[in-house]
Amino acid sequence: MYITRAVEPVIKRLAGMFGVLLVTGPRQVGKTTMLQSLSGPERKYVTLDDPDLRRLAKADPSLFLQRFTPPVIIDEIQYAPELLPYIKMHVDSTRRTDEFWLTGSQVFQTMQNVSESLAGRVGIVNLLGLSTHEIHGTHSEPFLPVPEKLLAKAAPQQAKLGLHELYARIFKGSMPALYAHAIDREAYYRAYVNTYLQRDIRDLTQVADEMSFFNFMTVVAARTARPIVYEEISKDCGISAPTAKKWLSILVSSGLVALVQPYHNNILKRVVKSPLLHFLDTGLCAYLLKWASPETLERGAMSGAFFESFVFAEIYKGWLNAGKEPPLYYYRDKDQKEIDLLIYWDGTLYPIEIKKTASPGRDAGKHFHLLQPLADSLRTEAHPHLKASIGPGAVVCMANNLLPIDRHVWAVPAWMI
Repeated sequence: MYITRAVEPVIKRLAGMFGVLLVTGPRQVGKTTMLQSLSGPERKYVTLDDPDLRRLAKADPSLFLQRFTPPVIIDEIQYAPELLPYIKMHVDSTRRTDEFWLTGSQVFQTMQNVSESLAGRVGIVNLLGLSTHEIHGTHSEPFLPVPEKLLAKAAPQQAKLGLHELYARIFKGSMPALYAHAIDREAYYRAYVNTYLQRDIRDLTQVADEMSFFNFMTVVAARTARPIVYEEISKDCGISAPTAKKWLSILVSSGLVALVQPYHNNILKRVVKSPLLHFLDTGLCAYLLKWASPETLERGAMSGAFFESFVFAEIYKGWLNAGKEPPLYYYRDKDQKEIDLLIYWDGTLYPIEIKKTASPGRDAGKHFHLLQPLADSLRTEAHPHLKASIGPGAVVCMANNLLPIDRHVWAVPAWMI
């Protein structure tokens, strides 16, 4: 069963604008399946997972492209970056759009070569796992806590998720195969991790000790929804802090983890500078940490952290699926006052708290006022470029219905995002 992806309109638009379309993302999130569903019968398909084809592409890229003429889908382009100059020459000589559709693992060094070699000729889309909107077939758009948008999304046909349903979703994760087929979840993630370690990590990044990297992934999973402290991670893993930083960049580059940067400028002087970490697939995170069921996860010590990372990932995917770079930050100062998420869009900051509660009180957004100096004309007069409007806020929670907490803050059910 094919699940329609929210990013498909963006794919079609970019394919009509550029000679090359590149879809990046983690393994098994449906990149190839989506492109094949969108392609016509005239478009060929070739995968560089095939060792013979990979050998030809690397040894004689010109001959490879004579054999697989466009329009063509080339899967796992990172295995043969030698093709890129020849693709560039073809696009420059024909000046036709919609010729090459490429897929590849998220931006390792070879994927950076794609964007550099094909600058101005390639439209790039980042695909992650399924969003809740895609699973339920409902309309997806970038999340902003604007009352008009929230009221429009609180439609009766929207699928509501209670506590048990939501944690079943968090526990299961976002990989399309788990929703399209009857697959054992634990066996799937075990095979997924083995494939990731043996192919992407060993072949593309030359990490010598796969078991050490697996242990590192587990330590990172235990820190989802927390600020990064490399010294702590390195101590728990028995590796150096520079190695921990390098290995974390691999998880970020492969689309498994997102680092949320703190929002700061010269007006907000007491803000900490450490990024916040979120695992983007909560199912993979739960597998790594050996949670056995949605029920034990919901009752466990990391229940709130998983909820926060799930909400972040849903908002993150909503922006990516609209073809936009997610404008997401967070706030934390030296007094430990935090705002879980900030969306900075069109000169306005929208503060968001994420709380696993069904009844958030009026103090749920108590730290939102810390952003007010950014809108204060007296404070920003000498630095007008630092000024930002403060938009309405939201507390994303387990409430059943969309309700206002006060004039500027709404309680938003997690099923709405």
